[in-house]
Amino acid sequence: MKRNVRVVIWGFGAMGSGMAKMLLKKKGVDIVGVCARGQKIGKSMYELLEMERGDRPEVIINPDIEKILTETNPDVCLCATDSFTKEAFPKLKVVLENKVNVISTAEEMAYPYAQDPEVASELDKIAKENGVSILGTGINPGLMMDLLVLCLTGCMEDVEHIEAKRVNSLSPFGPFVMKEQGVGTTVEEFENGVKDGTLSGHVGFAESAAMIADGLGWKIEKFEQQVKPIVTTIDRKSPFGFAKAGDVAGVSMTAQGWVDGDVKIDLIHPQQIEPEMEGTETGDYITIKGNPAIHMANKPEVDGGIGTIAMCVNMIPHIINADAGLKTMIDLPVPRAIMGDFRDFIKIESNCLKE
Repeated sequence: MKRNVRVVIWGFGAMGSGMAKMLLKKKGVDIVGVCARGQKIGKSMYELLEMERGDRPEVIINPDIEKILTETNPDVCLCATDSFTKEAFPKLKVVLENKVNVISTAEEMAYPYAQDPEVASELDKIAKENGVSILGTGINPGLMMDLLVLCLTGCMEDVEHIEAKRVNSLSPFGPFVMKEQGVGTTVEEFENGVKDGTLSGHVGFAESAAMIADGLGWKIEKFEQQVKPIVTTIDRKSPFGFAKAGDVAGVSMTAQGWVDGDVKIDLIHPQQIEPEMEGTETGDYITIKGNPAIHMANKPEVDGGIGTIAMCVNMIPHIINADAGLKTMIDLPVPRAIMGDFRDFIKIESNCLKE
């Protein structure tokens, strides 16, 4: 009989704790360790989540990932830290060298070959040397503005132009994302942050464009993106962010990918805290010119927080089953909700889940 899938979570903010809550509702999977910092250290995971432990083993927050990995021998580590591949690399390397599969929420990890091919190749090498796999995913990049686009082109005989637009709320995300997006800054601070590179805005456009292009067999000749502040006229407050009237409540991002001398990929992504307070309706829209044309609209948006959490959790069986190496969402089976026993989705030959 197969044992339960063993999971470690690294990072216990909004995303990491959300993954824990989702996993605790699932069958055939156990959280065996959580790595986090600060005031969470030494506390019970169940206490922090405000959930009953029942007959489950206690999980105490530990800042030492090496100790967690050595003592728990997990099948996969959900790494809910960082946004950039280079910053995430040391953490991912540690997990891989402990022969543990990794799923990372770092946006650039959704398609790291786009901007960091050397680091991507190194991660691929380390994973293969240790017989495990690594994946970056989330709601965006990872699904709404790239993988879903590619899935929709599967019914087309010709693709002329792609526009992916996501109008979303930043409210579910934690303080790190608030800082990335410039929430709460003045317009001047926002513009200075864009100029000096300390304010990133949405991370992942280059990765989404590269995933789409590579999936279709297009070669991107030029890629550009633009960043503008979304200024609020009223005070707005989310669980992890605040913007007073006249300050920045979010960021409007656009990007273009040129193929054969023309813009073939347009990405549009305004995101802000509490958008409905000023009448903005959220939604996801994909428009593809070609034969047959595609016009997909989903309103309101797919919740970014829930979506990222679910993507990471639902991809657990697929990264365990995968051949060793660095994987992207176009390498693995399509994501789907795991409503049954996680153990039933693990291939017998892929892992050591049997006793």
